[in-house]
Amino acid sequence: MRVSWIVLLVWAGAGAIFAGPPTPGPSATDPSATNPGWVHFYNNEFDDALAYFDQDLKKHPAEAEKYNHVAQAILYKEMLRDGALESQLVSGNNPFLRRAKMEIDAADKQRFQACLDQSIKLSETVLKKNPRDIDALGALGSAHVLRSNFLFLVEKSWMDALHEATAARKANEQILAVDPNAVDAHLVLGLNAYVVGSLPFYMRALGFLGGFHGDKQGGLRQMELVAAHGVRDRYDAEVVLAAIYRRERMPEKALPLLQDMTAKFPRNYLYRYELVQMYSDAGDKASALRELAEIEDLRQKQAPGYAHLPLEKIRYLKGNLLFWYGDLAPALEDLKQVTLNADELDLNTAVLAWLRVGQIHDLLGNRVEAIEAYREAAKTAPKSEAATEAKGYISNPYHRRRNVG
Repeated sequence: MRVSWIVLLVWAGAGAIFAGPPTPGPSATDPSATNPGWVHFYNNEFDDALAYFDQDLKKHPAEAEKYNHVAQAILYKEMLRDGALESQLVSGNNPFLRRAKMEIDAADKQRFQACLDQSIKLSETVLKKNPRDIDALGALGSAHVLRSNFLFLVEKSWMDALHEATAARKANEQILAVDPNAVDAHLVLGLNAYVVGSLPFYMRALGFLGGFHGDKQGGLRQMELVAAHGVRDRYDAEVVLAAIYRRERMPEKALPLLQDMTAKFPRNYLYRYELVQMYSDAGDKASALRELAEIEDLRQKQAPGYAHLPLEKIRYLKGNLLFWYGDLAPALEDLKQVTLNADELDLNTAVLAWLRVGQIHDLLGNRVEAIEAYREAAKTAPKSEAATEAKGYISNPYHRRRNVG
């Protein structure tokens, strides 16, 4: 999922998140809904999306937003490779998994930065002549959001990332000051209000927030407005709302959004992954298993977007689901198969698989096997919180605290 398209920045100590939308994508009412670049993008086909955006930029080198599109495709391609487009990174029932720095190819990193620099330069040049230019304000806000995402994921510079997010908020406030009917601007503002409203007081009191204290419920209402009536950012609003609804334990609200996105972008398997999670969170085990069976069937049929999915990822999803429902023996069988080929998976899935194997062994009373699995988790991703959690269980066995998650 575009949490899966919208990066949620995790503030581990506060349990709060900041997210910002990328540059505007298509919607049901926007002609760009059939734009090949965005169709590829929303279906996780980032190489094809980048190729299209590159050609588009060559045709329109003076347009700031075109540079954002290229930068966005570069960043999200890397995020997909690293498994950073799944909401389990920022929600669910376990401690947040903070990944190590995302490693990005030096040439891609340089081009990403150069594109954002040029986008900001072009936008600011236009705004010096006309501070009310909505297109320039939108491009400026998008560039700051992308830079915020980069600072968090690649540089792990959280405070600088929040600085950039604040700049994006201010650009969108200016858009609404010029045109109060610019519904899409409410996505950044609503998300900013929700996240800042979730931060502890000492963080809200930081000077660079400019006295902005946020409003969780007000922020949700703004994002819901965009999901219902947005033009360019409607889809982005749907996916970020789905992630937030999961975090707020409201899976029944997330499900219709994910079903809509799955129907519109059928080659994006991440939406189906999220449906599995949401059905599970809603206590609907049968529907979750049915969705998993559909994913596996699409993979076997070599359906576009599913042909190259690692079988281990599907088995992880199933094993994790069964783990939370207390079906420990079949869960262990699936997860042990996952760990046999952990190097085929993203780091997030691999370390969590080892953690789950250890937890299941603890619940079954197999202490020696549990400790071995926890040590493997610690070796797989030493700097992750999953590894830290696993290390804790080496001295203090895992005990179940809830039935479903």
